[in-house]
Amino acid sequence: MSQQQDISFNPKARIILQLGDQLIRSENIAVLELIKNSYDACAKKVTIRLKNLDSPNFGVITIEDDGLGMDYGLIKDVWLTPGTTHKKNQIESGNFINPCNRVPLGEKGIGRFGAHKLGEEIEMISKKENAKEAYLKIKWKDFDNDDMLHKVPIELSERDPEEFSEGKTGTKIIIRGLRNKWTRGGIRSLYRAINSLNSPFESNNSFRVVFKTDKPHWLEGLLSFDDIKDSALFTAEAIIRENKIVNLNYEFNPWATLKGLKERKYNATDIEMMQKEYDDAEERKMLKDIDLSEHNIGEVKLRMLIFDLDTNILSLGGIQDKRGFKAYLKDNGGIRVYRDGVRVYDYGEPGNDWLSLDLERVNLPAARISNNIVIGAIALDRLESKDLVEKTNREGFIENDAFNTFYSAIRFTISQVVAQRNIDKDKIRSHYGKSKKKTPVVDNLAILEEKVKTDLPDGAVKTDILGMISEISEDYKTISEVYIRSASAGLSLSIVIHEIEKIIQEMLYIVEDSSKSDADGEKIKSLTWHMGKLIDGYSGLIRRRSRRESDLKQVVRQALWNIDFRLNAHDIEVIRAWDEAKSFSTKVKCSDNLIIGTIINIIDNSIWWLNYGKVQQRKIWMEITDELPGYCTIIIADNGPGFTLPTEDVIKPFISNKESGIGIGLHIAHEVMNSHGGELLFPSPNQFSIPEEYKSGALIALAFKMENN
Repeated sequence: MSQQQDISFNPKARIILQLGDQLIRSENIAVLELIKNSYDACAKKVTIRLKNLDSPNFGVITIEDDGLGMDYGLIKDVWLTPGTTHKKNQIESGNFINPCNRVPLGEKGIGRFGAHKLGEEIEMISKKENAKEAYLKIKWKDFDNDDMLHKVPIELSERDPEEFSEGKTGTKIIIRGLRNKWTRGGIRSLYRAINSLNSPFESNNSFRVVFKTDKPHWLEGLLSFDDIKDSALFTAEAIIRENKIVNLNYEFNPWATLKGLKERKYNATDIEMMQKEYDDAEERKMLKDIDLSEHNIGEVKLRMLIFDLDTNILSLGGIQDKRGFKAYLKDNGGIRVYRDGVRVYDYGEPGNDWLSLDLERVNLPAARISNNIVIGAIALDRLESKDLVEKTNREGFIENDAFNTFYSAIRFTISQVVAQRNIDKDKIRSHYGKSKKKTPVVDNLAILEEKVKTDLPDGAVKTDILGMISEISEDYKTISEVYIRSASAGLSLSIVIHEIEKIIQEMLYIVEDSSKSDADGEKIKSLTWHMGKLIDGYSGLIRRRSRRESDLKQVVRQALWNIDFRLNAHDIEVIRAWDEAKSFSTKVKCSDNLIIGTIINIIDNSIWWLNYGKVQQRKIWMEITDELPGYCTIIIADNGPGFTLPTEDVIKPFISNKESGIGIGLHIAHEVMNSHGGELLFPSPNQFSIPEEYKSGALIALAFKMENN
């Protein structure tokens, strides 16, 4: 039997170099890691000095703080011990052995190796209160060999104070033999990174960083946060706690030069956060809570400034340096994360689209914001957010369950802010867009037609021109109808796919578990017929048909038939209140396929909000009435939470309070009703005979002119 021996890792010396190279991504991160060490040491002031950085052989980087400092023993047992738990133990115990009671930012014990990222040689002088001054010198090239780590000598000594005399404490790190040549762009990038270390929305007088370089002209022309903050037209603040936005404040502050626009404030409280998730048990997507309390995340605060970079709008803002203004937002825009007021990298850095803002704006440019038009800061408490764990390479948080919940909460909150911003953006475009809003083509054709009629003499030419204008007008109307039809079909397509998949899955279950009985065969046949009927009903949305006389009762029945599986899946009861034997005619001229698509989209909205509102007995009430004089009207009401945005705004494109909502469903419904000479109405609860339980929910009316009017 072999004798068991104690065996352990025996690392080579070059592992230290690999730690610095691979775990610290860039020179900027390396400097910031050393600054964070100063913060953890209770420094009030850190001074960064850069000299001869464009000449690596002569360049010097100095980082000096006035913190607690270290003595010989602390450097030997902690600073020179990679992966020490010294700070981690403080965090977990809550015992912060420092007079400033700061929660340490670092806990992995590897940030100090950022010094190797910067240069080949480091000198460190540090002094702790009532202790001698400690002196450390490391030549990183000594580690670039095949020796074992413990065999590489390091110069560490203690001496009488030379650098920190007269009772001063602190740490000074001098880095020489720079590994890279620094450029003007690199210095500007470091300056920007250091200035973004603290949240721009909060002043931190207890900790500041002073930046000094022997090439100050390299920093000329750089704008600051104070230079641009007042140019933001839209601002927002939100507090997120558990599964709610407990408070949301939004403001629209138009510049004085934007005459005709008034400031607007919006406040909401206790907004429940929800998102769609696939439920394995239900085999479909369901609305589920976004709940921070499921993890140690704590309270989250979000502040945002949103800008408008439209050239025509900027020209009215009094911004002198428009190029510099846009460059600042390009370099500094985005949503950043701060813990105890100090930044977590690299959220908000150029190229890091961690919230997919840029990606979504590409698909919906009018409805979404991008990183280069927003400056945002997320504030976290270091102790309360323990489940958000920073990656060792300092590139954000580990993407665990806690991060996914945090991410979803931020995205949901941003969607609420953007919904309000879109309302005011639409007002800006209406007043100060490149041209005043009008119906494209149609208005100009009408003007042209009138001009021809009044200004041209009668004759063959005039007749030909008027004929061509008429043909162009009709062709344009056809194009518009195709657009509306296609858009309506597009909105309903996801519902079609979902419902067909449900039927197919049900058929697969029956086939797999079938006893091959006649009853099973009939059920499969019935489901197949149902699916064929469903597809046939939806295909009508994209088949072009002229308007004809249709019975609205049949149109509503067809719409409900098409969406039947979705209603059943969400356990929603539809009350069909109309009397089949109406005393008035329910027949109107319409494109029934477009109206079916419109009804489906309205019901789909109701389904979402009924689930969002966590209504126990979900109901949709539908009626066909002649209570509005001269109109035959379809009423669709639900017992959900009702509209969360002004109804005059919900018909505008790209305005939605649903997270990831496109915001064009009701806009298209409005366009469809206009194209029929009817109206999309949001009546008051007492305008029609509505049962009491639906008066607080969403109420929509599709009003069609009766034939004799």
